[in-house]
Amino acid sequence: MYGISRPFGPIVRSLALAPSARVFAHLLRRGRIPPSSMALTTIEEPPPPTPEPFIAPPKVVTTPCDPWPRPYYLEDGLRRVAPYHFTYNTNAKERWRGREILDIFRDEFRDRPEDYYKDAIDTGKIQVNGQPVPSTFAKIKNGDVISHTLHRHEPPVTAKEIGIVHEDDDMIVINKPAGVPVHPAGRYNYNSVVEIMRAERSHQWNPLPCNRLDRLTSGVMFIGKHKKAAEKLTDQLVGRTVRKEYVARVRGEFPEGDVICEQPILQISPKLGLNRVRANGKQAKTVFKKLAYYPPTPPNTTNGTTPAEPKQGYSIVRCLPLTGRTHQLRVHLQFLGHPITNDPIYANRRVFGPALGLHASSASDDEDIMTRLSRMGKSEHASAVAYEDEMVEEYNRKKAEKLTGEVCGVCQTPLYSDPGPHELGIYLHARKYADAGGKWSYETALPEWALPPPGQDGPVEGTRESDPLAVELEELEIRDGERERGREGAETGAAP
Repeated sequence: MYGISRPFGPIVRSLALAPSARVFAHLLRRGRIPPSSMALTTIEEPPPPTPEPFIAPPKVVTTPCDPWPRPYYLEDGLRRVAPYHFTYNTNAKERWRGREILDIFRDEFRDRPEDYYKDAIDTGKIQVNGQPVPSTFAKIKNGDVISHTLHRHEPPVTAKEIGIVHEDDDMIVINKPAGVPVHPAGRYNYNSVVEIMRAERSHQWNPLPCNRLDRLTSGVMFIGKHKKAAEKLTDQLVGRTVRKEYVARVRGEFPEGDVICEQPILQISPKLGLNRVRANGKQAKTVFKKLAYYPPTPPNTTNGTTPAEPKQGYSIVRCLPLTGRTHQLRVHLQFLGHPITNDPIYANRRVFGPALGLHASSASDDEDIMTRLSRMGKSEHASAVAYEDEMVEEYNRKKAEKLTGEVCGVCQTPLYSDPGPHELGIYLHARKYADAGGKWSYETALPEWALPPPGQDGPVEGTRESDPLAVELEELEIRDGERERGREGAETGAAP
């Protein structure tokens, strides 16, 4: 590019007054502009901006293999997974920043002893950003990716099939077996609803769970076949336009009539899965209704064993959660003094003592409870001791899952025994989900443990006629709405 080296003297005072090319030529011919003033100079364009240097994302370790078909095999009524190598990759959480890597593994994970994690760091099984960690004292920074490659041993789950309640082009409604987690988590990966369904259909198929059930809970679940269908039902669940009904088998004789529990619930320990009633917890509300009570059977003296507690019989209770807090039904039932009879946490006297948390809302014993709970499944079997007769016999004590003292010959991981049949789930079943507007409704039959014992009468199905809770639900919601309007009126000075 070229330009004038200096202004045109008195004729042209600035570039803003520069003559046109035609006028400029005329002035040159008339000698009004000396030729010496026509020196040309090169104007260099500014250099292009220097691009910012490319910063590669942190390196991660990839899983050595993704076995297909999945390494399942069925044995002794259990779905088992043959051990395999697997790599966990996780971004550093905010609470990990600035902490030593060994402290993180020791405090955040509980399935391996501290000595294992020390060795895994020293031998390169645990890496940060794809590189070996220099020492167990290395501190984690923002943006780090932690990788852990191990020989993975998954716990077995029930061999019962995932039942299909309904299926169309958008959605599959399933009856989830108790004891099977929905998503891969913790010690479970391929033994999860998502992976079992993928293995049954296609490696490329991506099941999209819309609602969540605890691992130990059975019942109705919705699996979206595509994103739009999953989002539609999820929006309904979040908007509380879906009615949910559960059935539980609880300790003792449950009171008559509608029992409403509105105690707030606080998560005490995510690591141990412990939640309790606390004044500073999240709002929670459940309506309960007794469907049947079955008194204790005569003492069983044929095997010479003594039950761990006085027999109280049990009740079958219909549960209607009006909010969706973690462990809401289990915590509310424990607070009312009627925990689910085989709940390994909330009906466990070794953890909560003889009162089993009845009306407990103080934090004074939280540390003791967490200490006792952390031993379950290691030195002691993680089972409730408020069982009925068949649950407290010595046979089931010996069948409980706990560390055997043996180790894996490949990775030296301590091995667990198989869980007993009574540990594969609890007596809590999501029986029915229904649209509040009546557009759809899906339900299952009552589970076997909710049916009357031999020789006794009781409900065998959840029809409207035998389900007073479903009939009275609308009235309960109307009364709640009237109370809310009354509070709003009192706050604004208006008549309720």
